[in-house]
Amino acid sequence: MEIVLDGPVLAVDIGGTKVAVGVVDPDGQVLAQRRGPSQAPDEETLFALVVELARAVLDEHGQPVSVCGVGSGGPSRDNHRLLSPLNIAVWRDFPLRDRLSDALDLPVAVDNDAKALALAEGWVGGAVGEDNYLAMVVSTGIGGGIVLNGKLLDGADGNAGHIGHIFVAEGGRADAAGAVGLLEGQASGTAIADLLNGIAPADAPTEMRRRVGTLVGRGVGSVANLLDLRLAVVGGSVALGYGGDFFDAAQAEIDRICRLVHSQGTRIIPSPLGSDGGLIGAAAVAARASAG
Repeated sequence: MEIVLDGPVLAVDIGGTKVAVGVVDPDGQVLAQRRGPSQAPDEETLFALVVELARAVLDEHGQPVSVCGVGSGGPSRDNHRLLSPLNIAVWRDFPLRDRLSDALDLPVAVDNDAKALALAEGWVGGAVGEDNYLAMVVSTGIGGGIVLNGKLLDGADGNAGHIGHIFVAEGGRADAAGAVGLLEGQASGTAIADLLNGIAPADAPTEMRRRVGTLVGRGVGSVANLLDLRLAVVGGSVALGYGGDFFDAAQAEIDRICRLVHSQGTRIIPSPLGSDGGLIGAAAVAARASAG
């Protein structure tokens, strides 16, 4: 996927537990970054943190940037003008794009964080040269971005790709939207902590790590069967932290359910971008918006 930047851009990655802000160059390299917690007592406190981090990174970088790209958890309305991330309760229909543009005096482009990762993976990550693939974030929540025929899918209001809301298991806990049996409610970091009665997801036993991988593989296999793609690139603290236990179990489940000619051989691989994937994706969001 071709991503073209005229110069460094300000990149903002907003997830369920952290906000990362950085400057990304035209080669997809993160030049400077700052991080802070995304859980805040009210919407203005969180917004103030984003602005503070952005200004600190710009001061550290010391050179002007012409645009800002944002990847945020969803869903959103009005093509990402109003954000309501499921895992950030204080933002409901929050007008981040307009508020941030005013505060920083920069044009701002916003998209879903997992869609942003999909752009990053096709640009400098695990899907370079691929025209059909799924990118996923398995972290506090679970999100996805889908590229078909070389184009990122948007959907009617910019929310295409919410693989975290695919049905994967009967019963179990409800997710943040109140639905039972969906992937995010069973395999996200939030779900794992709940299922382990408060044990940190990073300390999950092997059985839980493999269970999470199996459920994610079930979701990926369903998408592969539906959309005629054979690659899933997965990032996020849960997936990358669980490593081989997660990816081996996910691949086994994909192999079990992908039996159609067009989905046989579907692979799931860890994102090579690591913790920088969100910032690189946010920069790609800015580039995509600038390209029109």
